Amino acid sequence: MSSPEDFNQSADYVQSLHRGLEVIRAFNSERPAMTLSELAECTGLSRAVVRRLLLTLQYLGYVTSRGRLFSLSPRILELGFAYLGSLPVTELAQPLMQALSDRVGESCSLSVLDGFDIVYVQRVAVRKVMTVSLGAGARLPAFCASMGRVLLSGLADTELDAWLAEAPIASRTPYTVTEPARLHEVIAGVRDQGYCYVEQELELGLCSLSVPVRDGSGRIAYALNIGLPYGEGVRERALAELLPELTSTAEAIGRSLAASH
Repeated sequence: MSSPEDFNQSADYVQSLHRGLEVIRAFNSERPAMTLSELAECTGLSRAVVRRLLLTLQYLGYVTSRGRLFSLSPRILELGFAYLGSLPVTELAQPLMQALSDRVGESCSLSVLDGFDIVYVQRVAVRKVMTVSLGAGARLPAFCASMGRVLLSGLADTELDAWLAEAPIASRTPYTVTEPARLHEVIAGVRDQGYCYVEQELELGLCSLSVPVRDGSGRIAYALNIGLPYGEGVRERALAELLPELTSTAEAIGRSLAASH
């Protein structure tokens, strides 16, 4: 099999599929609707290619148009929910996460690592603590999210260094740690202590406490978190009151995962 670097030169590579996915991925919360020209500029593809891809996606029901503007249709959710539905953890974790949220009165989330981001696979929301809307399928940069640092703590040092060297790291608040050597140190600390607490690095006013969820082999498969609004005494409460609850729930999810296989 070809390496990832040269796969696009192999006979197995399907360029049209790649381009179609690039068009789908061009839409986001900041660009929910675009003209053909805007999509061509965003993807780097020609207008003619983008037009054919849009018409095909529209025929399949994944894209809708209104005048000159194109946008994704609700049917696009089928693609994401097919993945979520294939994960046993979503069904196993939901009642445990709901019970945790009910006990502590805070929102909790479960995520996986995907490239340089974390992807939410389950969420129980009590109140909105971020300016962006989060739910299954939402993505956040891993380097500054508590769940991301927990998931990255499962990498070996050499793997972590390689990840940090390639990751698009940029400040999101005045408190964001961006220096790779310091990030490595922070993530190594997460590995040693078994949890991660992040305060206002991802977004001002947001704090987050996360722990690993391990599969039957002991590998960190997911991260579980509780999100908190920033305030006096929040760190003390997180570590003294919430960490034991979060850890016991993560262990229960891990046991359920192991038993399901």
